[in-house]
Parts: sequence; structure tokens; C-alpha cells
Amino acid sequence: MASQIAECLAATLSADGNTRISAELRLAELFASPDTGLALSQLILAQDVNMSLRQSASIVLRKYVKERWSPYFASFKGSAPPIKTQIRQAVFHGLSDNNRKIRSLCAHTLSSIANCDWPDEYPELLTSLIGLLSSNSPDSVHGAMQVFTEFIKSDLTEDQILPVLRELLPVLMSILGSTESHSAPTRARTVSVFRQCITALFMVKDQHPQAVKEATATVLPVWLEAFKVLLNIDPQQDVRSTDNWDGLAVRIQVFKTLDTIHTSFPRALTPYLKDFLTASLNHLQTLYPTFAQFYLSSSESVPRSSEDESIELPQLICPILDFVAAVTRGGKAKEWYDGGNFAALISAVFNFIQMTDEDEETWATNANAFVAQEEDDTQSYSVRVAGFDFLGSLIDRTPAQTTSIFQSTILHIVHLSQQAREEGKVDWWRPLEAALSAIGSQADAVQDCVEDETDSGRPKPIDIESLLSNVIPSILGLSEQPFLQGRGFVFASQYAKLLPLQLAGQYLDAAVQVIENNDAGIPVKISAVKAIHNFCQGGDDSALINFVPRIAKDLGPFLFATSDDTLSLVLETLSVVIEVDQGKWLTEDLANSLVLAVLDVWNKNNKDPIFLSIMTDILASLAASPTPGIYETVVKQALPPLSNALTSAKPEESWVASSAIELVTSLVKGSPERGIGEGFFALLAPNLFKCLGEAEDRDIIQNGISCLTIIIRKDCPQLVAWTDSDGRGGLDYVLTLVAKLLDSQDESGGLVIGDLIIHLLRRAGEAVLPVLPQLLQAMVSRMTSAKTATFLQSLVIPFTFLINNQRDTVLSLLESMDIQGRSGLDILIQTWCENAETFQGFWPSRISTMALTQLFASERPSLQSLVVKGEIIVKPENKNVIMTRSRTKSTPHEFTLIPFPVKALKILLHDVQSGGESATITAQNDTYDIDSDDGDEEWTEEEKLNQGFKEDEFAFLSEMIGPKGMAFDNDDVLDDSDDEDLKSDPVSQMDMQSHLVSFFRECAARNTSNFSAVVDQMTAEEILVIRRVVNI
Repeated sequence: MASQIAECLAATLSADGNTRISAELRLAELFASPDTGLALSQLILAQDVNMSLRQSASIVLRKYVKERWSPYFASFKGSAPPIKTQIRQAVFHGLSDNNRKIRSLCAHTLSSIANCDWPDEYPELLTSLIGLLSSNSPDSVHGAMQVFTEFIKSDLTEDQILPVLRELLPVLMSILGSTESHSAPTRARTVSVFRQCITALFMVKDQHPQAVKEATATVLPVWLEAFKVLLNIDPQQDVRSTDNWDGLAVRIQVFKTLDTIHTSFPRALTPYLKDFLTASLNHLQTLYPTFAQFYLSSSESVPRSSEDESIELPQLICPILDFVAAVTRGGKAKEWYDGGNFAALISAVFNFIQMTDEDEETWATNANAFVAQEEDDTQSYSVRVAGFDFLGSLIDRTPAQTTSIFQSTILHIVHLSQQAREEGKVDWWRPLEAALSAIGSQADAVQDCVEDETDSGRPKPIDIESLLSNVIPSILGLSEQPFLQGRGFVFASQYAKLLPLQLAGQYLDAAVQVIENNDAGIPVKISAVKAIHNFCQGGDDSALINFVPRIAKDLGPFLFATSDDTLSLVLETLSVVIEVDQGKWLTEDLANSLVLAVLDVWNKNNKDPIFLSIMTDILASLAASPTPGIYETVVKQALPPLSNALTSAKPEESWVASSAIELVTSLVKGSPERGIGEGFFALLAPNLFKCLGEAEDRDIIQNGISCLTIIIRKDCPQLVAWTDSDGRGGLDYVLTLVAKLLDSQDESGGLVIGDLIIHLLRRAGEAVLPVLPQLLQAMVSRMTSAKTATFLQSLVIPFTFLINNQRDTVLSLLESMDIQGRSGLDILIQTWCENAETFQGFWPSRISTMALTQLFASERPSLQSLVVKGEIIVKPENKNVIMTRSRTKSTPHEFTLIPFPVKALKILLHDVQSGGESATITAQNDTYDIDSDDGDEEWTEEEKLNQGFKEDEFAFLSEMIGPKGMAFDNDDVLDDSDDEDLKSDPVSQMDMQSHLVSFFRECAARNTSNFSAVVDQMTAEEILVIRRVVNI
């Protein structure tokens, strides 16, 4: 068997393609043999076999494990080997092989086996690995460490972590300190494993609080002291060698671990913060010359590491910046930042965020890469991104001081750059571009700070206007330095609010000229587009109006020529351009060409949700232009192809129809108040209803419901009047769709079905009347099986609307319904009471409250006799226990049973408390000092008074939440999902707090529904609040 496998493996390395393919097929056949795994493992260990063959055997063995070892693996194909123990022993032996690559490959294979077998089938693994670590053999330690790197991360359970760490951590510390015996990458792995241990401890600290507290108290100081010693060694020692920079690996892992400790157990780190901040700054200052040598001027290439993984300087700089940013946000060690450290840190960051040679080379030719690196949510983390994040943490904590240092630093860099330019240095522009990038990245915070300082009568900490008038204009013409030239445009646009109108117009004109210049390169052209986006997004319409027709015309062709991130930028820019002055400047020809361009983008990218969201905004804005003829032009050009796509798309390409419906919906949203226009629905309806009738894809159905809902809101008469060739009406189609959704067990439609029913009742009430009883019965029936909160809300809220308008008629209808032996009223009230306090949306919550007052005031006997769920019954087994889903399933909650009028008053009282001063009645002003690891013991007095926030931060949050919860009644702040119809509804506009107070008083005065007896059944605290409300 071994010889057959060796021949096959050798053949797989052949230069001849046919030989390779036949050998791979033969290997696949051999996998079915129970002896294959053992033969491969023995081949790996054979010292007399060619190294390439041994490596190949290692790779194939891992594949064999994934396919033949156990059903645990997703790729398992059967025939598990009966001789697993021998294979495991052989692979474990490979961890100590004298060849590094063999050790690494065996470590990967053993990690896979451990995932499956440990601890049940392979209980000795952990002890054996720790034995290797204690062997003092560099090879064995290297192999075992690679297994541990994966092992701690994925395999230890809550109960296993603490015992394992007690054995493992002392051994790891011993290896970390053995600089002579073990290589830097191996020592770095000890720190990486230690970091995973910290994460594991943090994950179980709630289950084992005392044990974790003791572990961290004894373990962390030892390691932190070791880290302090390591970081105090001159980092230049690790980059002087031309052979490798392996020494950096240990520092990289140390700073990553410090960040993890700061997140998980900040209190333990606090005594060491000043030392580690000093070490961080020292590393940044000491390593910058090396960074400049290898990354900015690229006069030399970075040395390769002694192992396969590369070790680069940015891999160290990023964790340093992340750690210091985290400490800054935590607000600790504030005194360290006093004096020169603050300015030195900012200066160091400005140095490191300079564009590297690699950046310049990539961004000059790759438009998408250039756009992506500027985005806030960029996936490619870099020194530049880490630097911007760190500056953000500084300006959040100390805005005036940070901004003031920005000022002195940028002035110094402007002077040095000018000097370097005069001296003929080719890289003179890099520091200036970096400084403008840095200050531009914090534009909003800088402008807020300047405004706050001037409002307080203090001098401006930075003079942006001087930069815009004296520095930036000279940059805009530097075509030989396109990155600096482009940065000038972007910087000016980031501070557009500070520009005088005339100067803003000049900047905008210059940006447009760049876009129109065929010779301009990618960086400056994209920067000009980004600048136009920023100018139009926050600029004054009067400064923009003369440019936007020209800009829109220039951007149109870009839509045909760009892709990915660049296309996204162009679409976003076009979107904000069209919104300038409500698009009054649009002409029919321009609108026509823009719609064609947008539809072309949609045809090529109809599966991309980001593009789609921007395109819907563009079409809605185009359609909403008040200029005569524009809406009709947009609809005429867009609706036919979109309507056709609903039925012409392949069934397996459901996203085509789904996205087409979204774009049609955007046209309806942009339609004028007079309606969607004659013939709109007649053109759309046949294909839309056919698509929705056949669709099984939930996105198509949900988007279709949303489209129909907004058509009903905008132009219900057109839907009601439409009939198909067989005389079947639009309303009939809509009701059939509602019935289909009510019958379905898929509740993902959530709130959209409720919105459709609500607007049908509001807009087409008379037309719906004939089928209303059947519709309501279907909705009540569905309540008995509905599971999700949003779907239940969709079923209940239409009833609350009807009760608020036709109370007695609806209640009589519900009383007459018989569903599985229960009245419709019983089902509705039970469902309503269980979900009322979780309803989403401003209007739904209010209409529910209003309807509850109507029910309580009705004094209807059928309601008085109803019994519903009250409070949770607290038992010993669920007291002070977080009830997870599994716990709730095994020990379900039990509730008291109370009369409906009592429950209704409880819900209404909660609404009173969440909306005004009565809430203070329940505040006992108790505070609790809980011993924790969150490090809040070092909050300043200001932060203690404001729950960990600075006063201005707390004021902002208070404004968001409102006085004693009042802002939960503020639709503008909390809920943009309610549509304009519902926002303007009288229920949304009324003073709910006053209404509820009046309701309680009137009930008390008239003893409505035996009010006094109902109140007596409430809790002492609730009775206290009611008395307060009634007697205000």
C-alpha cells in the first residue's frame, strides 16, 4: 500500500497534465481503503523519502481526514478507518520532525483530528501537547504551539478552560522567556495562545466569576510584567537584520494581547497603562525611519521571515495604534497625555499615514482600490485606516486640545513640504497629503469643536479658512502630483460649510473641469467626483444651482464606464446632485438620458443590494422633480422595461423581478400629489399580479406588498378602478394576495402585510366593506398559529384601527365569530394583550393605546368577563436566572390570570409612565456598587454624575431619549419607518400624554368599568402612580 501511494504522489507532481490527473483519480480510489491513512502518515515520517513527497503526503492526509475520518466533517464520504489511534500517533510524532514544513503540516492535520476526536476519543492529546511544550526541544515546541494556536480557539468548553490554563500558562511563559532556545515566531505563538486564553476566560467569567477573578489576579500581572520587559527592549534591534524581522512577531502579538486585555479585564491593565503608552510612543518614533526606508521610498525590499508567514512593519503599527486608541477611548491615564506626549503621538500618526509606494502604484491604476481605501467601512485594514481611527478617539475625548495640535502640526508640515519641494525632493508632497487626509478624516468633529469653542468665547483652535484660502488653491493645479491635487479637492469639500459662496463656486468649477478633462488621471478624477459629492451633500443650493445640470450631464457617461466601488461613488454622487433644489433644474432630455443610464446599471448589477438602494433613491428623486413633464418622462422611459422584467426573468433569477419591483416602487414614491398618472397601474398591474401570484421567493412577495401599499396610499382610486381582461378588479387581486399570505406558514413578511391591510382600510374602506367580515375572520384565525412578533402585530393593528373608528360594529362581529370553539373577541384580546408592549412603530403603538381606551370605556360585558395573562410567576428555578430559549422550553414561564380591564389599565399606565413625569414615581434613587472588571472606578466626577459619559455626551443622549422618556413619543427621532400618511394622521399629531391623563381622570370620576375595583387589583406601585395621575 505504501509503495502504491508513494507512486501516486510522485505522479501527482509530474509536469505532464494527463499523468497528474490519472494519479489524482487513483488516489481518490485509494482513499476508500482503510490502510490509506496509516500509509500516508508513515510516509510523512519516513526520513529517507524525498521531501517534496513527504510534504505532498501531509497535504493529502489532511484531505483524507476531512473526507474519511468522521461524519463530523461536512465533506465526509464514508469508510472511517479502524486504525485511527496509529494514525494519530504518527501525526503527533510529526510535530517533532526536524523539518519545519513537515511540523506545520502535521500540526494542521492534528488540529482537524482534535476538532473531531478530543476529548472523547483522544483524551490524552492535551497532556501529550503540554509534554511536548515542556520537552525543551525547539522542534517539538514549534510543532505543539501551532496545534495550540487552533486548539484553544475552538475546542475547549467552559468547564475545561480553567484546568487547562493552570497547566498550560506556566509552560508558555517559560517558552516566551527562552530567547536562546526558541525562535521568535515560536515565542510569538505563546503570546497568541495566551491571548486566546484571555478571550476564553472572558467568555466564561459569568459562569465562573470567582475562579476567573482569581485566575486573572494571579496570571495577568506576571504576563504584563513580562510584556513590559519585552517592550522596553529597543525595537530597532528587530529590524536591523537584513535576513529577517522575526523579532517583530513577538511585539505584534504583545500589542494585540494588550488590546484584548484592555477590552476584557481593563482593571488588571490600569497600573501598567503609562508604561505601555510610553512603549507604544517609543515604538512609533523609533520605527518610523525604518518605515520610511522600506515603505515610503522603497529603496530596499522588506526581508523575508524565517517561516512561511511574512512579517511586515504595518502588522506591528496597526495593533499599536489600535491599543492606544482603545486606551484613549477608555479615558484612563489622562495625565500621561499631558505635556509633550499628546503632540508627539499625533505627529507620529501623521508620519505613518503617508501613502506608501505600494499605495501609489496600486491607486494610480486601480480606481476601485483608490475609492475603497477612503470609505469608512473599508474591509482592507491598514496603517492609514488605523491612524484615522486613533485620531477619531483623540478628538472624541479632548476635541479642543486635539484640534489645536492639528493646527500646529499642519502648519509645521506645510512649511517643511515647501522647503522639501524647493530642495527638489521628489516625495515632498507625501507628508502634506497625509496631514490633509488626517484633518479631513475628522472634518465633522473639527467643525463641531470650532463652533463650540467660538460659541464659548474662546479662540478657534484651528484656522481651516486659512488653509482653504492660502494652501489648498495652490495644490489644485499640481497635475504632476495627482494624489496631492486630488486631496486638495476632497479636503475643500469636507470643509465646504466654511467656504464663502464665491470661493465654494470656484472650487466646484475647478472640480467639474477635472471631470471633463480627458487627460486627468484616475486619482484626481475620482477625488473630484468625491469632492462634488461632498459639496452637493452639505452645500447651499444657491452656490450649486449653476453647476448641477452640467455635473449631472458629465456624470451620466461615468455610469456606463465604471464598476464596483467607483460605480457606487458615481451613483451616490448623482443621487445627491439630483436632490439639489429638488431637481427643478432638470430637463426632459437630461432626465431621459439619466434614466437610461440607471437602467443600464440595473441590468448589469440587479443582484447588488447596495447599488439597488442608491438607484431607487435616484429614480425617486428624478420622479419627484416638480418641473412639468419630468415625472411623465421618467415613467415613460422606466416603467415599461421594469414591468416587462417582472414576467420575463427566469424563475431561478428571482432577484431580477424583486429589484424591478423596488425600482417601480421608487417611481411611485416620487409621484406627485395628484397621483401616479393615467395608465401607470394599467401598464404595471397584469405583470405585477402575475409575478406575485406565481412567486415563492419571499423578497419578491415582500417587495410586491410594499409596492401595492404605496400605490394604495398614492392613488387608490386607480387600483380600485382597474380590471383585467376578464373583468377581475385590482382590489380582488390584492385581497387574494393577502389571503395567500395569511394561509402561508412563512411569517417573514412581518410588518409589511399589516401596512397593506391598514392602508386598504384607510383608503379603500367602502370598497372593502363587502369582504371585510371574511378578511377579519381569516386574520383572527391566523392569530392562533402566528409565532413572530412582527406578524402578530400585522394581524392585531388593523383591528385597533377599526375599533378606534367603528368600535361597536367590530366588537359585535368579533363576538359572533366562532373559531375552534373560541370567540373571535377572545382570540384577539388574548393576542393583543400579550404583544401590546412590544409593538413597533410610532403610529401602531398609539393606535393600539387609543383602541384600548375605547375598549375599557365600552363597558361591554363580553370584555369584562375575559381573563388574560398577567405577571410572570417567579419560582425558585427561574429566580435571578437569564432565561435562554432552551431554558424557557424546558421550564416555560407561568403567568397569573387577571381580568382584561385590569390588564388594559396596566398597559395604559405603562404608556403614561413612559411618556411623562409620572415615571419618576417609580424611581427609588437606589444605586448599586457592583464589583466588576469594567474599570469604571476611574471615571471622573463628571462621568460619575453622568453614568460614564461626559456632560455634553450625556446631554446628547438625554436629548435623544428625552425628558423622562418623552422622546419615545417623538417620531422624528425614533421612527422613520412610519410613512407620511400615518405621521400626518390625527392619532400621530395628538398630545397622547394629556389624552391618557384625561382618560384616567374621567374613568375615576365616572367609575367607568368599575374603575375603583379594577385599580384595587393592581400592584401597590401602580396604584400610587394612578393616584398621582388622577390628582395632578
